[in-house]
Amino acid sequence: MFENFEKEPLKIKRRGEDGYKMISVRIQEDTLSELDRIAKETNRSRNELINLILRYGIKNIIIE
Repeated sequence: MFENFEKEPLKIKRRGEDGYKMISVRIQEDTLSELDRIAKETNRSRNELINLILRYGIKNIIIE
């Protein structure tokens, strides 16, 4: 199972070099509760769920 474990180096990227940036956002408590409920129901992390929702919103927004 781990035959090649010692032969290949472990490669770890520096934080921020994975295409993601950390931000801080203020949201209402009821919105956070709903996000947590959906995350639990879908077995996803809150972070993953927020990224999915943001990507969907960005692709489907109509600016008038």
